[in-house]
Amino acid sequence: MSEELHEIGRPMVAEQLRHPTVAGIARGDLDERVFASWLEQDYLYLLDYVRVFARLAWQAPQPRVGDLVDLAHSTLHDELDLHRSLALEFGADLQGAVKGPACAAYTSWLLDAAADYTDGLAALYPCMWGYSTLGALLADAEPADARYRRWIDTYADPGFAELTRRCAEMLDEAEPEPRRARRLFTEGMRHELAFWDVP
Repeated sequence: MSEELHEIGRPMVAEQLRHPTVAGIARGDLDERVFASWLEQDYLYLLDYVRVFARLAWQAPQPRVGDLVDLAHSTLHDELDLHRSLALEFGADLQGAVKGPACAAYTSWLLDAAADYTDGLAALYPCMWGYSTLGALLADAEPADARYRRWIDTYADPGFAELTRRCAEMLDEAEPEPRRARRLFTEGMRHELAFWDVP
């Protein structure tokens, strides 16, 4: 199932690569205020993403509880620590941030989907797979501002790719109904693209 979803997702990742926010990160010339705003929104998103993993861990078959706890831990520490560090450099106000429409729509949709284990896996997969794929595609980028390189390196890291692979395994093992999985994955990818339109 995951391989089928990758086929659906690749053109949508290509669309993200063409988005001005992503292209600006790759070049290293994105307006600092835009990146600061994106950091604030993504910080709020990731706090809810941790809750999605926790909700799925509660429902998971015993062999997969640890994987979901690992994913929650990695998000809470590695990714959010990156955001806190970059926020200091870019002047983002993580504590005072308020969800914009794209963030609110995406997180509420994800948390609702996570009420069902299989649906939740299909809904969260676009974020893990999409960022891992973007990281791999941008791995050779040489942004003019080295601060943006840290963001790229996080998602190009083999450790992040391994977490994504574990998500794919869990999704395949859950044997989702194909049409439903495709619909959830596609909707998640649309949320991913909309998220780059920062407030």
